[in-house]
Amino acid sequence: MRILLSLTFIACTSFASFSQVNTTATNPTAKAEVSKKKAVILAKKTINGKTLKISEQTDFYTVRILKSDGHVVDLHINKKTGEVKKD
Repeated sequence: MRILLSLTFIACTSFASFSQVNTTATNPTAKAEVSKKKAVILAKKTINGKTLKISEQTDFYTVRILKSDGHVVDLHINKKTGEVKKD
């Protein structure tokens, strides 16, 4: 009887650990804010070019990018969601 209870306990703790690891793996940035470096990466995925300037506001970063054709584009990256919007 003690062996059965011990095995049940081990199985339950293993399952709890697995489910905790699994939820953090699917949403690792649930509470983390987007960093300036990550904002530049997100902006460059949207528009390829040279980063000229990064400025920080309360809710978003503004990343200024010089495109290969000479145009300058400002992108706003939301600090909480990582959403990219053109200016």
